[in-house]
Amino acid sequence: MNREGITKLMPHTLKEMIRHISETQYEALQEMRLRIYQPLILLIKGEEYGLNKEGICQVERSYRVSEQDISGILKYISGFSLYALEDEMRQGYITIEGGHRVGLAGKAVIENSSIKTLKYISAINIRIAHQVLNCSKEFMPYILSRDKVYHTLIVSPPKCGKTTLLRDIIRNLSNGFSGYGPYTVGLVDERSEIAGCYHGVPQNDVGIRTDVLDGCPKVEGMRMLLRAMSPHVIAVDEIGKKEDILALQEVLSAGITILSTVHGKDLEDCKKKPVLYDLIEKAFFERIIILSSRGGPCTIEGILDARNNFKRLR
Repeated sequence: MNREGITKLMPHTLKEMIRHISETQYEALQEMRLRIYQPLILLIKGEEYGLNKEGICQVERSYRVSEQDISGILKYISGFSLYALEDEMRQGYITIEGGHRVGLAGKAVIENSSIKTLKYISAINIRIAHQVLNCSKEFMPYILSRDKVYHTLIVSPPKCGKTTLLRDIIRNLSNGFSGYGPYTVGLVDERSEIAGCYHGVPQNDVGIRTDVLDGCPKVEGMRMLLRAMSPHVIAVDEIGKKEDILALQEVLSAGITILSTVHGKDLEDCKKKPVLYDLIEKAFFERIIILSSRGGPCTIEGILDARNNFKRLR
């Protein structure tokens, strides 16, 4: 993973510290958290570490972030014009080159009962984008048949790899996989996490036949793709609202395959959510993939055939 996309955002002091992180440590870096007057914290393989001029250290010995550090990073990210990023800042994050996501915390500016933007930024969380190419390879035979892609729901607790898996499934469908496809895929990337678009261009590999609506609400995005882009497959992340389900039903009735994810520990956990219960019980999704992190991200806990009484395929 190229660290240049991160280091070029940093003031000189932080840039020098980051250069002391080894390649192995940097490849495993998940998050970099900076809070004014607090220790800089790195999340590496789920464990917290500090960082100082000598390199990785205990959090208690970590460099303490200054106001100048935060303001310097914001200037670099915005091209010295925070106003230009006002639309993104109201969502609480900015996607930067490389697909990395910069979360922000500070004072919310309210206008007409909605968040207009953030000011007095006091904390930054840089989430490092990681692609895991071919992580979907063993899943693909279960969601493909000779004449179709099965409607598929990926169920997973947070940080178990559901977005990573969805991204790679999209890539394989879009490029073609082992004699199946290729398919035109429409991706509604509401939170810019799947394709990681920067200035409209995907920074992650989502395949050569994938059309991305970046930062677009799921409901409007699914309908736009259905009307305008003639996809074989529509992919969305983290369904859960009633409006999401209604839009999904429109897509399903149009004969388009749906790929989606949802937060949940298992199938029974999902059935407890009223908006999902009918979709699951009526087998709108033909395949349900259950993930955990028991053996690392994208650990298969089960692949179920929803059209056959949730028979376990794996």
